[in-house]
Amino acid sequence: MATGIVSIALRLAGVMWAARGLLVITAALWVVLVVTFCGLLADGSRRDELSVPAILTSVAGTGVLGNGIALSGHAVTAVVPLVIAFGLWMFLLPRVLRRLKRRLPGAAYLVTVATQSVVVLAATLADLLPAHLLTWPAGTLLALGLGLYVFVLSRFDFRQLYRGSGDHWVLAGSLSISALASARVTNAAGDPRPLEWLTFAVLGVALAWYAVLVVCEVLVPRPRYDPRRWSTVFPLGMTAASAMTAGAVCSLPWLGTLGKVLLWPAVAAWLVVGAGAIRQAVAASRS
Repeated sequence: MATGIVSIALRLAGVMWAARGLLVITAALWVVLVVTFCGLLADGSRRDELSVPAILTSVAGTGVLGNGIALSGHAVTAVVPLVIAFGLWMFLLPRVLRRLKRRLPGAAYLVTVATQSVVVLAATLADLLPAHLLTWPAGTLLALGLGLYVFVLSRFDFRQLYRGSGDHWVLAGSLSISALASARVTNAAGDPRPLEWLTFAVLGVALAWYAVLVVCEVLVPRPRYDPRRWSTVFPLGMTAASAMTAGAVCSLPWLGTLGKVLLWPAVAAWLVVGAGAIRQAVAASRS
């Protein structure tokens, strides 16, 4: 998810060589994800892992990869990830929702991220192929994703803002992808004006949460590496991509400029977290 969205944001900013390189890495990581997921299905003792929010990264990761493929000029090929992502979403989302309780962590917002990742890919293909029949289903899922966000927000443990290990950033990232989904549906729809206002509103709230989370990180630094920090990189990249897309769709150059500014903290975070992941992997292999 994190690598894929940074790749897309770099493509939107015109940094093509880096975007292509990260897309290749995303595809390789997706293959690892497929192998892992198949292992969960085959191992009956691990079936409970199919009901935790983190499993929805399989949906979001597939959707992000599909968008990268579509935007690189292979829209027909991206139909395959759309079918896979939608099938996974139908299979996994009910299982995860049944297990959600009170005082939820940031990972619970993946119910929105997964839903909107399907919306973004469907709306992108509706515009590129074209396949306008996908526009209305995408709009319906967009509304469902926003409803799921409100549901999780009502149960979210806000102590995660200063205790979380990285996934608390999905609080903002799930709104950022919702804004991106709204912008993509706006671009595919014939009468976009109401959706433009929705895009502005959702992106505005996402940016507000972004600012709050930055302040919390400054007040309560958490410098140690944790795998959940990839869930911090994803919202940073997603907010940049959402702002650039919304700026282009709604003809607001300043919003596109903001997205380009926000891209570089996302790239820096990707490099830092990636270095931490490599260092941990090397230490684990030595031990």
